[in-house]
Amino acid sequence: MGHQRHGRNFAGFQDIGAPVAQYIEPRGCVRLSLAAGDILQIGEHAPRARLALAAFGPRGGRIEAAFGLPAPSPVSLDDFDHRPLTGWLAANGADPTGPFHATCIDGLTEPLVLKAPQACDVVVALPLSHGALVGGQSVDTVKLSLKRAGGGRTLPPALGDVRTEFTVSRASAMAYEVREGEILQIIDVDGQQCSDFQAFRKSALDAGTEWMIDGTTTRSMVRRAFPGPGLFDKFYDGAMKPLLQVVQDTCGRHDTFGLACTARGYEERGFPGHVNCSDNISNALAPYGVGARAGWPAINFFWNTWIDPHHHLQTAESWSRPGDYVTMRALDDLICVTTACPDDIDPINGWNPTDVHVRIYRPETKVMQAIAYRKKEDAPMQISQPSAFHERLAPLTDQFAPARDLWSPIAFPSYGTQGEYWACREAATLQDMSGLRKFDVIGPDAERLLQLAMTRDISKLAVWRGTYALMCDESGEVIDDGTLFRLSDHLFRWCCGSEESGTWLNSLAAEHDMQVRIHDLQGALPNLALQGPKSRDILRKLVFTQPHVPNLDQLKWFGATVARLNDREGIPFLLTRSGYTGELGYELFCSRDNALPLWDALMEAGAEFGLKPMGSAALETIRIEAGLAASGAEFTAGCDAFEAGLGFAVDLRKTTFVGDAALRRNAQSPRRALVGLHLDCDDVPVHGAPVFKGERQIGQVTSATKSPMLGHAIAMARLSVEHATPGGLVDVGQLDGRMKRLSATVVTVPFIDPKRERARA
Repeated sequence: MGHQRHGRNFAGFQDIGAPVAQYIEPRGCVRLSLAAGDILQIGEHAPRARLALAAFGPRGGRIEAAFGLPAPSPVSLDDFDHRPLTGWLAANGADPTGPFHATCIDGLTEPLVLKAPQACDVVVALPLSHGALVGGQSVDTVKLSLKRAGGGRTLPPALGDVRTEFTVSRASAMAYEVREGEILQIIDVDGQQCSDFQAFRKSALDAGTEWMIDGTTTRSMVRRAFPGPGLFDKFYDGAMKPLLQVVQDTCGRHDTFGLACTARGYEERGFPGHVNCSDNISNALAPYGVGARAGWPAINFFWNTWIDPHHHLQTAESWSRPGDYVTMRALDDLICVTTACPDDIDPINGWNPTDVHVRIYRPETKVMQAIAYRKKEDAPMQISQPSAFHERLAPLTDQFAPARDLWSPIAFPSYGTQGEYWACREAATLQDMSGLRKFDVIGPDAERLLQLAMTRDISKLAVWRGTYALMCDESGEVIDDGTLFRLSDHLFRWCCGSEESGTWLNSLAAEHDMQVRIHDLQGALPNLALQGPKSRDILRKLVFTQPHVPNLDQLKWFGATVARLNDREGIPFLLTRSGYTGELGYELFCSRDNALPLWDALMEAGAEFGLKPMGSAALETIRIEAGLAASGAEFTAGCDAFEAGLGFAVDLRKTTFVGDAALRRNAQSPRRALVGLHLDCDDVPVHGAPVFKGERQIGQVTSATKSPMLGHAIAMARLSVEHATPGGLVDVGQLDGRMKRLSATVVTVPFIDPKRERARA
């Protein structure tokens, strides 16, 4: 590769970087800012796609001709969701109330590749009129792939008022001062570049003491191997005092175990004189009176390390993409040092050391706590956002965790997890469930597509009815689960856990040439779960329905209706009798604009019935008691629907569906079954804990909790069928599975209310 490994001069190679991809749904649009030389590839195979492209120069002038595109023609703004771009379009000469001029291209049998002749903005839309589907028109989802010129270098938009910024050249280090309250952003501009970081309390240095970030103290204080945003999110010194608070992290993989790379580390591998981070740190810190060290303890941002099952430290290529960053707020005046790691003999920098960029923002800069979320591995980064209900949730709790791309409450301190649990069992609770994914499946072939994709017989689903269903792959493994509601003959709404549902439905529709559109509602339909025995009483005070749809009392289990708040002029929302608790309960779906008024009305109406907000911690206990499966626990890779305990949702009497052959075969000769365990103690085993019969492992725990209602620990476990008979005695292993055993009795699930009488009440 031509790397100079000796001394301080370090040269390497550059490449064009990995492409960043994103997807446009029918009626969607996206704006991309391109630099000169960037390459945009539109579509791979989308013969049913109708594209509208517009290119704007730096001053808003139209430059489609510079790309070699035909002249623009009028396109109705009503034919695509232009709202995210309305202000930008208006600022660049497009009338948001009139026709939008764009180059139109019908059908892509091969990718359209555009190279930016200059810095510009490109708008790509997939227009589709509201009536087009009635006439049988269908449109493909289109993939966009963007390769940045010059090695994929990306500087993200500034977060606020930048006091100073600088680049740490590859294989070097820089020391700098950060004042209390300022925000420090460390950016991987090319991707897959590790960056060692250390910080010292300036007042201690002035007094001759080196109080700096201590990795062991930090891990102990936050009780995690990897610090991350959230409630416990700080870097501490050896005196257990915090130095920095993590505010944003777009990568999620960083090292807090080892030293920065050292001269000895290279020498013992045959590279004497190799430039190294520890020496670079010592040299950079020397002007501040910090003593040199042969090996510097450091937080190594973007270094992908982990501890394997045999307790060995492992490493691989960094996960960071161009433009990934970590943002921290200084909690004292600090002296900091940042490196751009020179390691070119290991995979940690993608074999190609590059630069690191540093920005320091003034204290008044407001930065929301966030982490990165990507729908797919090659999808663009989305920063986690507050949900539409966050304005009401934030005053009630500081305990939030990411639910895909939204912050979701874990618990509410005023009531505690136990209080929330008993409120759901005895009164009612209200929970923000906006992290659910929702897809509308629309068109003449909607039912045919869902019959193919799902394990239930969708042809039997009446309008305003729903059903719990699964999507499986060809081997019978569960891709996703969720609830499907039929809103009209050719319109279904799928509420599920993963964007993979949308990808799977789109691929099946394209493969079978179906006239159907899968519309990802994204954040347009926030929803609340109102659960508990008093939930119907609360809704009786609020719900108004028209005569042509089911009213509240006609709404049976898994029913749906369209309702309004109080009267015919009130806030509209979709009301379904569904939930994830096993209790009587409902879910309410509304527009973002109506989210807060809907929350307020429910909380006010529920006050007399003891309504309380509920977080994810209480829900986890309740869903385990109810025997409800969760992705990553009961259904995982290598586990089919029957082994996940979801055989009740598989209708083998229906015609062909994806995975039917494997499921029919496995139903005849199952090897494993999902069962419940009553443990004779309060110890709660962890996910994956082994289950033994004597000295032989016969299965493993999938989920466990202490049941407040039963008064002891319970678990769901996947066992070999020979040992899955209720009443059998087994042991759950702890302390490496051998040194401690928890006695348990095999039972059926659900643990509580086995006939689901509470939900059907």
